Amino acid sequence: MKHPNTTAWLIAAATLFPLAAQAATVQVTVLGRDGKPLADAVVVIEPTTGPKPAAPTPVSATIHQQKMQFVPGTSVLPVGSKVTFTNLDSWEHHVRATPAGLASLNAGPASGFELRLDGKGEGREPSRSEVTLTKAGAMQLGCHLHGSMRGFIFVADSPWTVQTDANGVATLQGVPEGAAQVRVVHADQILEAPPVAANITPVTALSLPTQVQPRRRRP
Repeated sequence: MKHPNTTAWLIAAATLFPLAAQAATVQVTVLGRDGKPLADAVVVIEPTTGPKPAAPTPVSATIHQQKMQFVPGTSVLPVGSKVTFTNLDSWEHHVRATPAGLASLNAGPASGFELRLDGKGEGREPSRSEVTLTKAGAMQLGCHLHGSMRGFIFVADSPWTVQTDANGVATLQGVPEGAAQVRVVHADQILEAPPVAANITPVTALSLPTQVQPRRRRP
């Protein structure tokens, strides 16, 4: 005989401990202002229901200054990651990091960082310096001495943050099904567009146009 409180307990348990959302695969194609695939865009998916997910695990990464460029030009790194900047050129460089886009206009001294890296001399190890990325968001990189040098770091606090490939495609795995917001950020974006609302299903494909016109990069 079923205990009279069993049904009530099951209802309460279902309310207190709902089934976990199923994980989905989301493919996002990002297009530039000209309608062509936009490489090196950063796609961020943020579920709007359920508990806030844990931030991704920090990593260690290296960004080189080589042939008057930041290499790689765009990096996506979890908040808390350590980045080593290395100057492989034979002349001095700076690294100046500030919030990207219009946010740089109101940025205070504590919102970024600045480094000086000596040129690589014959028989010497390259000059390098390490920084810990403590705040989530987009950062632009520059060099005081060489104004044409530009780089970009997106510091992610969402585990569903991926950079688009040469075909403008980002594939995100393990995204919870249900309502979400999708953000697109790019190094050549002056102002981030509002997020796009999406309903994530087991296999979701999205095509997101932007107003970004990418700069021509050095070969």
